[in-house]
Amino acid sequence: MVGKKLLIIEDDMDLREGLRFSFEGDGYEVFDVGTRREGQQEIKKGSYDLVLLDCNLPDGTGFDLCREVRRFSMIPIIMLTARDTEMDEIKALELGVNDYLSKPFSLGVLKARMKRILNEKAETAYLCSGNIVIDKSTCKVYKDEEEVALSKLEYRLLMYFIENKNHVLSKEQILSQIWDSDGKYVDNNTVSVNISRLRMKIEEDASNPKFIKTIHGVGYIWKE
Repeated sequence: MVGKKLLIIEDDMDLREGLRFSFEGDGYEVFDVGTRREGQQEIKKGSYDLVLLDCNLPDGTGFDLCREVRRFSMIPIIMLTARDTEMDEIKALELGVNDYLSKPFSLGVLKARMKRILNEKAETAYLCSGNIVIDKSTCKVYKDEEEVALSKLEYRLLMYFIENKNHVLSKEQILSQIWDSDGKYVDNNTVSVNISRLRMKIEEDASNPKFIKTIHGVGYIWKE
């Protein structure tokens, strides 16, 4: 699909190169890596439309990577594996992969499943709550139809809040969504400061917030 960015995380170089050649011929912009760590770093950049993830990697499993990624991103993932067992498929789906294919697989079937997932993603490109609209395809945020400039951290916080609206989120849960460039957690004070900044930008009255409510001693909740 023209203009779509695809990330392949696969340690088999021959398979990686074959997939890349085929997908680039279809108009995808393709990037590929061979380890779990490299894959996680690329996904954190937030610029990909879909990930093809091998189950067995030299520095960990696709299961581990999927578990880590789902803490901060809902990017579509198709897992590719030579381990053709029902339990592995169930585990992958429970961890949040969008689809699962056993090797060897049909390239035509893989492409059809990718197209379906990308079409579904396009249909859910907007996230709305009250007068706040997020265009997930461009990572832009609008308040009363006026664009609001948010930092990457503020955008991630806003997405996490709205995707979990009307649910109390502990400080620990929120903290797990905020990573620095080295993959380390930031501290509680940084979370509070960024929530305060986000309130200043999206609330009518930051001192009396309508959306981001503080639950003292517990955390925060996005009220809709």
